[in-house]
Amino acid sequence: MHGQAERSSSESYFWPVIWAVAFHVLMFAMLFVSFAMTPELPPSRPIVQATLYQLKSQSQATVQTNQKIAGEAKKTKAPTHETEQLEQKKNEQEKLEVAKAAEQKKANEVKKAAEAKKADEAKKSAEQKKLADVALKKKAEEEKKKAAAEEQKKKKAAEDAKKKKAAEEAKKKATADAKKKATAEAAKRKAAEDKKAQALAELLSDTTDYQQAVADTQGDQVAGSLDDLIVKLVSDNWTRPPSARNGMSVEVLIEMLPDGTITNASVARSSGDSAFDGSAVSAVRKVGRIPEMQQLDRATFDQLYRQRRAVFKPEDLSL
Repeated sequence: MHGQAERSSSESYFWPVIWAVAFHVLMFAMLFVSFAMTPELPPSRPIVQATLYQLKSQSQATVQTNQKIAGEAKKTKAPTHETEQLEQKKNEQEKLEVAKAAEQKKANEVKKAAEAKKADEAKKSAEQKKLADVALKKKAEEEKKKAAAEEQKKKKAAEDAKKKKAAEEAKKKATADAKKKATAEAAKRKAAEDKKAQALAELLSDTTDYQQAVADTQGDQVAGSLDDLIVKLVSDNWTRPPSARNGMSVEVLIEMLPDGTITNASVARSSGDSAFDGSAVSAVRKVGRIPEMQQLDRATFDQLYRQRRAVFKPEDLSL
């Protein structure tokens, strides 16, 4: 654009300058011709003055012409110069606008970068805060779980201690009850044994007479044979304990059913040696059943053998 303006300006100066030069050449040519054609006259002051005046007039005219040409050239040049100034001002304005636009763009970019940085920092800050909140929440949950676990542990420990205490108390109670029951059973058993001993003592005084009466009533043969059978069967099932000695005797109460089944055997009078007493009772129980008891009628059986007392001695039980 600037080159076109300069070219237009040069073109606008070209023809005015050509015309001005041509005009001056023509004027100088006319002056030269006029000087050449003027006749030589004697010096005459008035004429010279007239000539000088004329030349002076011509000179003024020439000056005026030159001034006119210069004025025209100046007038012609003025619009061009104004155009150039306008173009230059326009170019400068455009440059200023471009620079201003570049500065504005740069400022916008800086502002945008600052805003982006600020937004990024805000985002990072928000993320950090979020992470911190998550960490705090997680820590709070862990502490809550830990507290709950501790509470559960304490509760379980308390329950276990309570159960243990209850079990110990129950065990103590059971032991006390068992001891009490054993004591009661022992007392009951002792009372029963004392009662049996008393009954035995009462019967022992008349055992011989009683047996004799039975023998007289039932016959010596039947009673004797059944007693001998009982002694033989018990002897067959007896195992002599190491503590058994001659002279010992134990009275055993034998309880039977009419068919001869032995339902129970117990010590009615002890020999003083528990091993010998136990061996006699065990031997009676091993017999199990005496079928020969069925030979007796029910009344005789009930009277003599439903509960039969038998006295055993080591020599009686030996083979």
